[in-house]
Amino acid sequence: MARNGERKGAAGAGDSSRCRVLLPLPFDGPLDYAVPAGLGAAPGDFVEVPLGPRRLAGVVWDGDGDASLPPSRLKPIARLLDLPPMGATARRFIDWIAAYTMSPPGQVLRLFVTAANNDPPRDLLVYRATGNPPERLTAGRRRVLEAAAAGPLGAADLARQAAVGVGVVRALAEAGGLEATLLPPPGWPAPDPGFCPPLLSEAQAAAADRLRGLVAARRFQGVLLDGVTGSGKTEVYSEAIAEALRQGRQALVLLPEIALTAGLIGRFAARFGVPPALWHSDLAGRERRQVWRAVARGEVPLVVGARSALFLPFSDLGLVVVDEEHDPAFKQDEGVAYHGRDMAVVRASLEAIPVILASATPSLESLANVEAGRYLSLHLPERHGGAVPAAVELVDLRETPPERGSFLSPPVRAALAETLARGEQSLLFLNRRGYAPLTLCRRCGHRMECPNCTAWLVEHRYSRRLVCHHCGHGLAIPDRCPECAAEDSLVACGPGVERIADEVASVLPQARRLVMASDTLAGPQALAAAFEQISDRAVDIVIGTQVVAKGHHFPFLTLVGVVDADLGLAGGDLRAAERTFQMLTQVAGRAGRAERPGRALLQSWDPRQPVIQAIAAGNRDGFVATEAAARRRHGLPPYGRLVALVLSGPDPAEVM
Repeated sequence: MARNGERKGAAGAGDSSRCRVLLPLPFDGPLDYAVPAGLGAAPGDFVEVPLGPRRLAGVVWDGDGDASLPPSRLKPIARLLDLPPMGATARRFIDWIAAYTMSPPGQVLRLFVTAANNDPPRDLLVYRATGNPPERLTAGRRRVLEAAAAGPLGAADLARQAAVGVGVVRALAEAGGLEATLLPPPGWPAPDPGFCPPLLSEAQAAAADRLRGLVAARRFQGVLLDGVTGSGKTEVYSEAIAEALRQGRQALVLLPEIALTAGLIGRFAARFGVPPALWHSDLAGRERRQVWRAVARGEVPLVVGARSALFLPFSDLGLVVVDEEHDPAFKQDEGVAYHGRDMAVVRASLEAIPVILASATPSLESLANVEAGRYLSLHLPERHGGAVPAAVELVDLRETPPERGSFLSPPVRAALAETLARGEQSLLFLNRRGYAPLTLCRRCGHRMECPNCTAWLVEHRYSRRLVCHHCGHGLAIPDRCPECAAEDSLVACGPGVERIADEVASVLPQARRLVMASDTLAGPQALAAAFEQISDRAVDIVIGTQVVAKGHHFPFLTLVGVVDADLGLAGGDLRAAERTFQMLTQVAGRAGRAERPGRALLQSWDPRQPVIQAIAAGNRDGFVATEAAARRRHGLPPYGRLVALVLSGPDPAEVM
């Protein structure tokens, strides 16, 4: 109703014969167009307009057109598009981001309209069993018919369930075993806020009551939900989501990585009776268009997504949750450079709703906002259900070094064997994909580098390729050195997760292993299948990167081994110590989350480093105080600002 009132007021203001239209292009601002008689375009309407020889979709923007432009120079709007209008808050949000990030407004608009499509959702082509199977019935065709018997499915879904090609499904339809039919796109089932409320501890219940009150108050408030790993933060903020749903409003949960969606979908489905709508880069185009339209029309009450979900056209947003708010994956560096956590706070402020920032290891920025009184802090100091934090032990690699050619120290190898003998699970953590980070020639010393960015090429032995993890350049592993042409002279230096997996196979050949990294598990379905294997205890030892470091609950995982605790401290990142503390605290928290006690072993070449000592002692407050004091002393964020000046040009001498 508010949007209708806004449209009536805007249509009668200023010069109704012209308007400004913002296009999703890197222009400095909206362009002026003539409004044909009777069209009635208002701010927020999606319209199609001519631009040179093309016709583009844009949004009618606020403000009057340039009166100095004669009407004869204005091209008319071609037509209104059948899309829900963009609300005033979303338009203000776009203008705010453009000003803050110094980006063209049209480039920001592109984030919001990437899945907008004027075509109405099409009916789905599905197949159902006819009950008349053909005489020639192969094993694959039989599996297709069994899958179709459960209900109508699309060709791709049937083929996937039956482990056959799509051609088998279509051939079976031609043979009369399947019948093709069109069905309208499925609607979005409504989550039930009272479906299965959790049993909360006293501390959880107090935090949940406070959050419910903030949602009911319908005003902006930043909240840091600060709880140790396993304290039940998800259950607590789910009660705030339930309150938003009771009010008939929408809720958004942002996650730093797609890997975390699999577990959260199941937990939300158990809490609210139905799974949430998803939004991330791996969604098919048709699914993205469906979700975009449904969100704009208020048909989707709950969305879980990556940082780009922040730019969905919510019609009545009542709550934003940023889970793992400290995670650097919320930062976008390409195109419009923004931090998803910070932009979530801005959107919540413009919408006049609360925003919950949840983390077991909050960022120094959020802790500084609590200290300054800008955020409310809710603390969950204990693990839920009586589970105790994992005991953290430091392994000094100078005193107990690995065997020659190996990377796991004797204490870690022994702990792996003991855990396997008890029938429990282990996790080996190394935040480095591939087999080895460096490949060099043993004859001439040549290092295999990326021709685009001079970074070392990482060997991926499973795919037999060398890959640049900065720009994506890759090539097959050569048989000879490209510098001196020596054959079989290239050697892998240093470990990646694939190399650690090979070492585990040689030490504990009976152990069932699973390598988990972003390049070995393609997409959310593969990640969900991997997590299901771990939960079903079909895996003994997981060797993984940061995709397994946070947000997952595996009751039988009792040992965590960190292969290189010093890895994140290299380089000049001002947040290196903070991120190392966050990452290793999170990964240690994967152990002992149920009734079985957990143990975490951190291998380090210098365990005397303050950040390593703080992790071992569980002294977060001491680490934060020391880190904050150092940042304040040097005027570094969050107590100061840094500016990057990038100079570029075709002539190196002139640039210098």
